[in-house]
Amino acid sequence: MKAFILDCYGRGKPLRFGDLPQPVLRDTEVLVEIHAAGVNPLDYKIRDGEFKLILPFKLPVALGSDLAGVVSEIGAKVTDFKPGDEVYARVNTQSIGTFAEYFAVDQADLALKPKTLSMEEAASVPLVALTAWQALFDRAQIKPGDKILVQAGSGGVGVFAIQLAKYAGATVATTAGAGSADLVRSLGADRVIDYRAEEFSSVLSDYDMVLNSQDAAALAKSFAILKPGGQVVSISGPPDTDFADAIGASWMVKQVMRLLSLKARRQARQRGAHYSFLFMQANGPQLAKIAELIDAGTVRTVVDRVFPFAQTNEALAYVETGRTKGKVVIKIK
Repeated sequence: MKAFILDCYGRGKPLRFGDLPQPVLRDTEVLVEIHAAGVNPLDYKIRDGEFKLILPFKLPVALGSDLAGVVSEIGAKVTDFKPGDEVYARVNTQSIGTFAEYFAVDQADLALKPKTLSMEEAASVPLVALTAWQALFDRAQIKPGDKILVQAGSGGVGVFAIQLAKYAGATVATTAGAGSADLVRSLGADRVIDYRAEEFSSVLSDYDMVLNSQDAAALAKSFAILKPGGQVVSISGPPDTDFADAIGASWMVKQVMRLLSLKARRQARQRGAHYSFLFMQANGPQLAKIAELIDAGTVRTVVDRVFPFAQTNEALAYVETGRTKGKVVIKIK
């Protein structure tokens, strides 16, 4: 099968377009003919080698984590899907390879795609929507009336975090450039802070939760707006010891993560708050719930641009600029 292949780590190094063997199914896996794949910052960070300490993939391997497509074959123990089903997924955290014509997905990580979305729109959803869902509901356990700051509201995760927080009954503030203000308001943001004109830490206070997706400076400012008992959930780091435990990291890696997160944990304690790092997990049942919300019109997708399969490297470079509104997608079939 054709794929865009990571042969060795290297910052900005183009992926190689070539051939890989078609996946061989395990009993609980579903072979998906991929029609479209979402592109995420995670992809170029893996390419650059930023995650090789915690995600040691065996190279060469195709890059990519999101997919939408059609079930081609099913394993002997698969009960929830059949050939011909239109599906979508964020593949298992320990796997990559959706910048390819086929991928074998465990049925636990797969869901029927939203009926109201095209393949390209569906491929834009899994990683970012699951990240927002797990940050807001699994980790922060937000409730009606909570005050939430979503950083970078026009980004892939931000688009879903705003909508899911509003669905949960929260009051939502977000940061965005002036050119994205109308977009994030249309998603439900109650307050929009132009990050070029003002500091969110100067105008917000007594917040219950911050979803941090920015740099260390923004993380430090996030603690300043929390009420006692509030929390920062960060998807951009630094990773903490709970994350190290969750991935079964070695003693040495745990100590590295302890040091990396020391400042953030200290800042949290000083505010009587809590800090945690989230690296989302594949979850088919959660994707099924998200599909229901999309089909009901409660949540919508925002696709910035669709690239043809042949321009996968260009798609990665575009995402790397950090100027996208919503998601970038590769059309494979």
